[in-house]
Amino acid sequence: MEGNSQVVRRGRRAEYSATTKRALVDVARDLFTEHGYANTSLDAIVAGADVTKGALYHHYAGKQALFEAVFERVEQEASTTVHDRIKHETDPWEKARAGLRAFLAVVRDPTYRRVVILDGPAVLGYERFREQEERSTFSNVLAIVGAVLSAGDLDLDEAMQKTFARIFFGAMSSAGESVSLAEDPEAAGDRVEAAIGIILDGLQALSGPTSAR
Repeated sequence: MEGNSQVVRRGRRAEYSATTKRALVDVARDLFTEHGYANTSLDAIVAGADVTKGALYHHYAGKQALFEAVFERVEQEASTTVHDRIKHETDPWEKARAGLRAFLAVVRDPTYRRVVILDGPAVLGYERFREQEERSTFSNVLAIVGAVLSAGDLDLDEAMQKTFARIFFGAMSSAGESVSLAEDPEAAGDRVEAAIGIILDGLQALSGPTSAR
C-alpha cells in the first residue's frame, strides 16, 4: 500500500514538474517575442508563469538555458511545419517548391524572427546556434535536396548530395534572415521564391527528361 502511495506521489511530482517547465517556456516565449532576450527579466517570467524563482532554477540554470529551451521548441515547430507541408508531395520539384514556400512563411512569423534570427546567434553563440538549427531544419532541406537530385540523371553519390544540401541550407538560412529582417517581408519573400524558383528550373532542366519520375 505504501509502495503504491510512493508511486502516486512520484507521478504527481513528475506531472507538476512537466507543467511548471511548460509554463515557464510558454511565458518566456511570449516575453522574448515581445521584448527580446535582453529586455526580458526572470522576475517577469516567473510572475507570468506563477512560479517561484526557485522553481525556475530547479529546471533551468538561468535565463540563457530557458532561452535555449524556447529556441529548441520554436525550431522544432518550424521543422514540423515544413515537414507536414512536404510529406504528401510525390513530385520532387513540387516538394522543393512547397518546402520553400513553407520555410518562407515560417521566417515571417514574429516569434521565429525574434527568437531564432535576431536573438539566437547572440544568446547561444554561433556554433551552438548552427548546431541547434541544423538539428531541426537541416533534415528537411536534406530530404528535399536528396529527392531533387535523385529525380534525374545527375547520378550524385550520398556525399555530394549532402554537399549540395549544405550549400542550399546555407542559402536558405541567409535568404530567410533577409526576408525576416526586411521592411517588407512579403515582397522580400516573393523575390526569394522567384530567385530560388529560377535555380530549381535550371536544375530540373539539367536533370533531363527523367526528372518527372
